[in-house]
Amino acid sequence: MSYPNCSKRSKHGENEKEEEVAVSIISKKPVIQVAAICGSLRKASYNRGLIRSAIELSKEQIEGLHVEYVETAALPMLNTDLEVDGRFPAEVEEFRQKILEADCCLFASPDYNYSVTPIVKNALDWGSRPPNVWAGKAAAAVSAVGGGRRAQYHLRQIGVVLDLHFINKPEFYMNAHRPPGKFNVDGDLVDSDTKEDLKEILLSLQAFTMRLQGKC
Repeated sequence: MSYPNCSKRSKHGENEKEEEVAVSIISKKPVIQVAAICGSLRKASYNRGLIRSAIELSKEQIEGLHVEYVETAALPMLNTDLEVDGRFPAEVEEFRQKILEADCCLFASPDYNYSVTPIVKNALDWGSRPPNVWAGKAAAAVSAVGGGRRAQYHLRQIGVVLDLHFINKPEFYMNAHRPPGKFNVDGDLVDSDTKEDLKEILLSLQAFTMRLQGKC
C-alpha cells in the first residue's frame, strides 16, 4: 500500500528546510576583518582605549565585524637596507601580512606637532613598500583629543597616495581631558555616549567596506 500524501508532505518539508537554510546563508552578513592601529605607545593611552572599546563593541553589538589590534611597536624605523632578497625583517613581514589579510583599517591616534605620530607614519611607510598592502582598503580614523583632527587630515592626505579610502562621515575626535572623565585610570573608555559615537564609526566603516568590495 502506498501513502502518496505522506511522501508529498515529507518532500515539501524538505524543501521548506532547504529554503530556510538558503535564506539564513543569504541574510548572514560576511565578516569584515578590521586591522586596528594605535598611534600611541603609552600603555594607558586613551587612543589605545578607543581600540579596546572598538573590539568589545564588535564582539557584543555589531554582527559581521571583527576588530583586531595590530602591534606596531616592534617595527624598525623604515630603512630599505633591511630589505634583503625581496624579504622584509620578520616583524615587518608579520605586520604586512596582518594588513593584507584585513578588509579595512581603523586608526586611533593623537596628533604630534599638527601631524600623524611617528609610529603611524612608520607603519604606513612599511606597508607601502612594494607590493603596497594598503591599496584598495577602506579606513576610518578616531582620536581621543581634539587636536587629533589635524592628524586625521594628514592621514587622509597620505591615504590618497596609498590608495587607502577613508570614510567621510561621521567624524570622531573628542577631548578626553575635558571633564567629566570619559576614561578610567587604566585608559578604558567608560562613557556610554562616546561608545555610541564609536559604534557609529564602526558601522559606517563596515558599510563602506562592503560597498567597496561589492558585497552590498
